[in-house]
Amino acid sequence: MFFGIDEVKFKACVLLFVTSLAIVGCGPAERGMIGLAAEPQNGDAAENLRKHEIFILTSRAPDSDPTILFSGKRSSEIGLAKLTISVPPNHTPGKIESPRSGIPRPAEHFTATDPAIFASEGDFVSALQAELNRRSVDKRNVLVFVHGYNTTLSEAVLRMGQFVEDSGYEGVPVLFSWASGGRFLDYVYDMNSVLVARDDLLLGANLISKTNAKAVDVLSHSMGNLLTVEAMRQAKLNGTLNRTGRLRHVILAAPDIDADLFRQQLAPFADNERQFYILISRDDRALSFSRLLARGVPRVGNEDVQDLARLGVTVLDLSEIDVNGSNHSKFADSPEIVQLIGKRLSVDGVSARNGSDPLLSSVLMLPITVTVATLDR
Repeated sequence: MFFGIDEVKFKACVLLFVTSLAIVGCGPAERGMIGLAAEPQNGDAAENLRKHEIFILTSRAPDSDPTILFSGKRSSEIGLAKLTISVPPNHTPGKIESPRSGIPRPAEHFTATDPAIFASEGDFVSALQAELNRRSVDKRNVLVFVHGYNTTLSEAVLRMGQFVEDSGYEGVPVLFSWASGGRFLDYVYDMNSVLVARDDLLLGANLISKTNAKAVDVLSHSMGNLLTVEAMRQAKLNGTLNRTGRLRHVILAAPDIDADLFRQQLAPFADNERQFYILISRDDRALSFSRLLARGVPRVGNEDVQDLARLGVTVLDLSEIDVNGSNHSKFADSPEIVQLIGKRLSVDGVSARNGSDPLLSSVLMLPITVTVATLDR
């Protein structure tokens, strides 16, 4: 059998990728961080720590190691929990201060402590309601964060804690953690875990709807966007999408979704239901590799801006925002972008497309290109 030049190049790249994965796959086991915090030392001031209660909905199976809490394995039942994230006084926006080894010190590092697993859905709803009641009526909002590929529960809760801190979000944060294997090798496993988790995400949305939350915002990252959009499409098709009218903002950061699939996912949505912000970046190296694996089909996170806008969504191009690393997590790694999203989440009402949107007006001082929806049917 003979192959064309392009196919030979593709097979060579895949072989290199598989070889790299095999090396990475031999790395250390998951390092649990939940419930670990060093005892305060002389001079450590616990009162200087900012803390955030994080509620957890998960399709992960419980783990026997309490520092992991929920593993990378899938569960047939939804898991319900909460914990506390503490932020060190020396925190730098856009960073997650963690120890290279050993137990985190609250005075220097983020910590995830006081984990509690709820025995029933009713207990979860009651605790979530109690947390909402601690806020003034105008702050009784919920932010649902759906993490991306190659993410453990420990990593997901720390990321959400950092985002909540840096964005200034004042509602109640709820993490939906699907069963990512937490390894670079598990890309296909993770993608299937996303699809398995669709019903659990909708169940979690139903539990939140049983509270008196004034509004619900959704922020998803990377492969987590595939889960978010798939679940919303499923709800749309069965007639349950936003029945309470409390779904407010949907922000898709660096979506690792096949661009052709995304067009099909949006097909059932009416024009006024496509109130999505999509954060993209042409220099996203992680999505460039995903695109290679997809035989050159663009990912939504590095798709052509105008093509996306014609689908009826609002696109923010973050390509000129500088951060270190893969450029795949600018939504949280860039202090300016975190604060920009925080401004959007602090405003009532759905996204405005007439120029009065506070998020869009706030980008004027940043090197961001905004392309407002231009539906092309």
